[in-house]
Amino acid sequence: MNSQNGARYAIGIDLGTTHSALAFVDLQAGDAAGPQVLPIPQQSGPGAVQDFGLLPSFLYLPHASEFAPGDLALPWPAAPGAEPAPIVGELARSHGALTPIRLVSSAKSWLGHAGVDRRAPILPADAPPEVTRLSPLAASTCYLQHLRAAWNQRHPEAPFDQQAVTVTIPASFDPAARELTAEAAQAAGYQGITLLEEPQAALYSWIAGSAGDWRKQVKVGDVILVVDVGGGTSDFSLIAVTEDAGNLQLTRVAVGEHILLGGDNMDLALAHGVARGLAAEGKTLDAWQMRALTYACRLAKEQLLSDAQLPGVPLVVPSRGSKLIGGAIRTELRRELLDAILLEGFFPAVASDARPVSRPRAGLTQIGLPYAQDAAVTRHLAALLGRQVGATAQLAGFAPAEGARFLHPTAVLFNGGVFKSQLLATRVLDTLNAWLAADGAPAARLLQGADMDHAVARGAAYYGQARGGQGIRIRGGTAQAYYVGIESSMPAVPGLEPPVQALCVAPFGMEEGTEAPLPPQQLGLVVGESVGFRFFGSSVRREDQPGTLLDFWGPEELQELAGIEATLPADGRAVGEVVPVQLRARVTEIGTLELLAEAAGGAQWKVEFDVRHGG
Repeated sequence: MNSQNGARYAIGIDLGTTHSALAFVDLQAGDAAGPQVLPIPQQSGPGAVQDFGLLPSFLYLPHASEFAPGDLALPWPAAPGAEPAPIVGELARSHGALTPIRLVSSAKSWLGHAGVDRRAPILPADAPPEVTRLSPLAASTCYLQHLRAAWNQRHPEAPFDQQAVTVTIPASFDPAARELTAEAAQAAGYQGITLLEEPQAALYSWIAGSAGDWRKQVKVGDVILVVDVGGGTSDFSLIAVTEDAGNLQLTRVAVGEHILLGGDNMDLALAHGVARGLAAEGKTLDAWQMRALTYACRLAKEQLLSDAQLPGVPLVVPSRGSKLIGGAIRTELRRELLDAILLEGFFPAVASDARPVSRPRAGLTQIGLPYAQDAAVTRHLAALLGRQVGATAQLAGFAPAEGARFLHPTAVLFNGGVFKSQLLATRVLDTLNAWLAADGAPAARLLQGADMDHAVARGAAYYGQARGGQGIRIRGGTAQAYYVGIESSMPAVPGLEPPVQALCVAPFGMEEGTEAPLPPQQLGLVVGESVGFRFFGSSVRREDQPGTLLDFWGPEELQELAGIEATLPADGRAVGEVVPVQLRARVTEIGTLELLAEAAGGAQWKVEFDVRHGG
């Protein structure tokens, strides 16, 4: 845990899928001090360093002879390691678009992917053997190291390691991905961090930017829907406005599932749209050119979303032949194609009972990111609101409306670069309000003044300030109740596996820095040999308490999380011995979950979400 003691600044870091950012608040300037954004030095070209407000979350692995000595120098000493060192930021993004087999992108999405070993060197995923690969953990560490060095270069009088640092994560990250994010920060030299969910950070930023006026824009009984569509994920959170002793409070009541659906998917869809136009002209692209076109579409999309007056952006697809310049294919991403693909493909106007569509999966598939099968953000949003219709039932004055088919938001806050497009923000708000009208509910209003680029970093810095008592905090705790699988003891039956029960170890909303001892109930823990632990989460079972044991549950009630394989030390016991233990769960100060098993006599084992075996 970061102590505020002695810290001059609260630093907020947005470790994003496509961009990262750093904001800070001077804790000695009082409540009036607002978050400021740190300009981040990075290479903009060979031998050129510029300050940018964002650090593109791209990492390029240069060939040993690709750049001249001094081309990649930064304003601080290079970290010890491989030569040449990876390039991070703007030059990595722009140069990597021309040589995508050496470009690492979406490291954050890979960090949250339970189906791979996130400590293994697997990125770039389709790099040839001669390219040295990095793990998702190592790539994330590189971005965090760059931000730390940028701070120390700008503020040598206030070393980074002595400040109160908050790093943001998707609200839907499971315990393993949260633990890995904390590990990446530790590997980057961070002395201690707090983790904060990105939609909460976006709301904190809105509060900080309102200069105290936010209390006039929301009232007790409001349910704020935060819609955060970033480069890699679509993240939804629902935050209720409550009251305590006459003061407004904010309580996070629900978050969506982990949905890998965002700007990456949109870039790919745009590239295929452009490629279809080229094919109609008799120009076909190979896989390497399609990847280059996808990166070019990413840059063009960002330009078109940022400037509503641009009719189109030129695209250049490099050739792989000897005539690299002469053989390049030139085309354009037109605004009409962008609007058609993004609106109808990703934000269709659907009914409130629409649900994401899943297709039958092939038996064999490439190892890659588990992107959402349905690209429609609006269908995923409808599913969340329908599933959480009773999310506010336990709050005073928040009884669901008579006959409500879904939870009714009263206000909406947008976050993420996608919503720089007024067209897309309007489509989501209009679709939501059509659902509310059909349910006989008033329209939701838009909370104005969001900063799509820096809101998460600004909000994280404000949160660091609020932890020191200067500002309001959102209450919420864990976004799910957590369960561990308990295998039943039964005689062997051919063809029948022992049934598994789900034991609640951490209730919904368990606060950071607290423990949940279970009622007396002895369980057997296998020590000294490799065993598997199954974990489950539920965002809808809000009544379950530590010790609640479930024999049956529906697919909507519990979702299985990444499992863990571990060998717990025997400590003088026989290999394979079953030790009677009591369980208790702890949510750490940084928001990660620990499960502790204690035997009589004081022996203790910790089941860590360290996912060393890719699960």
